[in-house]
Amino acid sequence: MKSRNFLFLQGSTSPFFSKLGDALTQAKAHVFRINFNAGDYIYWRNKPSWQFRDKASALPEYLRKKVLDYGITDIIMLGDTRPVNAAAVPLSKALGLRLHIFDEGYLRPDWLTLEEGGINGFSQLPKEANWYLEAAKHLPPAPPSQSISNPITLLALHEIGYHFPGLLNPIFYHGYKTHRPAISGLELAGWGIRFSQMPWYETRDKRTIHHLLSNNKPFYLLPLQLDSDSQIQVHSDITSMSDLVHTVVDSFTEYAPQDALLVIKNHPLDTGFTNFAAIIKQLSKEKDIEGRILYLESGSLPALLDACEGVVVVNSTVGITALAHQCRTLALGQAIYDMPGLTAQCSLDAFWHDTIYPDPQLFDAFRQIVIHATQINGGFFSSDGIRIGVNNAMKRLQESQSPLEVLLESYPVSPS
Repeated sequence: MKSRNFLFLQGSTSPFFSKLGDALTQAKAHVFRINFNAGDYIYWRNKPSWQFRDKASALPEYLRKKVLDYGITDIIMLGDTRPVNAAAVPLSKALGLRLHIFDEGYLRPDWLTLEEGGINGFSQLPKEANWYLEAAKHLPPAPPSQSISNPITLLALHEIGYHFPGLLNPIFYHGYKTHRPAISGLELAGWGIRFSQMPWYETRDKRTIHHLLSNNKPFYLLPLQLDSDSQIQVHSDITSMSDLVHTVVDSFTEYAPQDALLVIKNHPLDTGFTNFAAIIKQLSKEKDIEGRILYLESGSLPALLDACEGVVVVNSTVGITALAHQCRTLALGQAIYDMPGLTAQCSLDAFWHDTIYPDPQLFDAFRQIVIHATQINGGFFSSDGIRIGVNNAMKRLQESQSPLEVLLESYPVSPS
C-alpha cells in the first residue's frame, strides 16, 4: 500500500479510526487526519494531524487543497451526511478518489458497514430482485462471523470520553457545530435518567409482552428510531418520531382490523426527552382506541417479530431483522431492503390488510450479497470488536476495487 495516501475525516466516538490508522501506517501507507473538535484530537491518540477550526462552509476548499497538495488517494470517514464529512462525497467523485464510508452495520450486532461511494439511501446496492437472485448464485456462502459485544455502558463511556473535551471547542475549534440536535451533555443526562429507570421498565415490559403473546390477539409492531439519525434526517420525509407515531396511529385507527393491537417500542438509545408514553396515551384517548396501543421501553425484539402480523419502519435496520423472521414489513423511507419481493409495496393505509410475505429465497440472496459487498465483521467499541474490525477493514482496503463494484461489473443490473 506504499503508493496510497489515506485521509481520515471524522469517525466514531471510539479508538477505531486511530487503530485503523496505525494498521495502515504499519502496512507502509501514508496516513493523514483532519480533526474537527477536541474529541477527534483526543481519540486520534497524539498522532500527527491537521486541525480544522473554521465553519463547515469553508471545508470544501480546505479539503480540496489538502487532497491536491498531499496526493490523497483514499478518504475514510464515518457516515456520508455529517457536515464535516459530506464535502468529501462530491470531491471524491470529481477527483476520482476512493471514498470508504464506515457505519454501524446493516446487519447487527456482529457487522460494520464499509461501503464505497455512499451508504444507506445513497448506497449503490441495486433495488432489483432478479439481480440479487442471479448474482448470489456466483458467490460462496456468507462467512461465519465472530460474535461482537456492544454493551451500552461501554458506548456511554466512550461518549463521555469523546464529548467531555468538547468543553474546549469554543477555544480551540470555534467553528465546529455538532450534527446532533442535542448537545452531548444533555444527551448523557437523558440517558442517565432513562437507564436508571430501565430495571423497572424491563420488569413492566416483560409482563406486558408475556400477556401480549399469551392472549393470541393479532398485533403490529412499530419500532422507533432516533430523531438524530441521518436515516431520518436525510433519507425520509418523517420529521421526528413524534410525527411518525401520529402518522401510524392515525392510519391504524382508521384502517387496521378492529381486533388488532399496535405495539410501539422505543429505541434502546433514546434520550427520553420526548415523552412517548404520554403522547400515545393522549392519542389513544382522542382516537377512542384505549387499550389497543401498547408502549414498550424494552423487550425482546425477536419474540415480538416471531408473533406479530407486520412491522412498520422508516428505514431502520430492524427492517432487515424483520425480513429475516419472515415478517411482513413496510418501509416508509429510503431503505436498501425496500424492494418488491422483500417489503410491502403498498401504502401505509393498505398495509394493515396486506397479505404478501417476504420471499425467503430473495432474502437469503440479499443477505448474502449485502455481507459480501458492504459488511465486515467487527465493532466500534469493545477491544475485541475493534481488533476484529480493523483486521477485516485492512483486508477490504487492500483490494483494488470494492466488492460491490466487482459484482456490478460482472453482473450488470438489467434496465427496468
